[in-house]
Amino acid sequence: MIWVWVIIAVLFISSTFIMLIYTNKIAKTVYKSLLTRKKGLRERVCSAPDNEEQVKMWNDGLIWAKENKKFKKDLKIKSEELTLYGEYYDFGFDKCAVILPGRSECLIYSYYFSSPYKESGCNVLCIDSRSTGLSDGEYNTLGTKESVDIINWIKHIENTFDIHQFYLHSICVGTSGALIALNSKDCPKSIKALICDGCYTSFRETFKRHMIEDKRPLFPVLDLVMFHIKRNTGAKIIKDSPLRLVKKINIPVLFLFSKQDKFSIPKKSKILFDACASNNKKLVWFEKGAHSHIRINNAEKYDSTIKNFVEEISAF
Repeated sequence: MIWVWVIIAVLFISSTFIMLIYTNKIAKTVYKSLLTRKKGLRERVCSAPDNEEQVKMWNDGLIWAKENKKFKKDLKIKSEELTLYGEYYDFGFDKCAVILPGRSECLIYSYYFSSPYKESGCNVLCIDSRSTGLSDGEYNTLGTKESVDIINWIKHIENTFDIHQFYLHSICVGTSGALIALNSKDCPKSIKALICDGCYTSFRETFKRHMIEDKRPLFPVLDLVMFHIKRNTGAKIIKDSPLRLVKKINIPVLFLFSKQDKFSIPKKSKILFDACASNNKKLVWFEKGAHSHIRINNAEKYDSTIKNFVEEISAF
């Protein structure tokens, strides 16, 4: 009778091992397709050419850049071992807005969010985050190393253009980099406020919602993807989650959320806002807009909200 149980145990262990190999292969594919740069690809392209709203945002941004071409200065810096590229729109103001795009978005995408800052008296810095556009790098590190890049960009603008007042405008994962930078011992005191569009409470949670939306298997693929992120980038997904980091923030923060967001859902967004330690924080809801697509569904409200916020904090 014992041999029967031995056979059952062997079959169970073997099937589990085979399943693990198979699901790990799926996890690697998911990770590489969503969070790593395709080998040798260095170009600035629209990340969702089949999405009508995304294409309109892209084209509207290009129009903004063309209208402001005479103010543009092409920049590049060294951050750690990487060369990073950016564009600085110098309108002659004494403040600068730094646009921190979402995952896989190059600096052209950031043009679309620049208009309200110019109208608020801010110069604008648009950047190719590491592993996107023309910048070096293979991995998106969910803010872990991007935070170092943010600090180095700000120091470069301070030293080169004598600007000492910065506002961070972050979209989705861009907020992770902003929050890690703000919690760093090297964080410049010149960062005066954070404006975040569609921030999530944790990357694991929002990635889970993406996998469900894409009809990908969750168990054990989700946690295997988290494992590959940790192994390849060193990202501390739990320790450096926005929900934990906002508890240490003491600068003004403006949260922009859509009630239609499937990934940074309203319930979690309210939890994030409540956890924020800032004595000067504001949450503004928008009725329409997919994730990162709030402005295109209500540009007037979006822009006026930002302009009013910048005006308020500039008065202090």
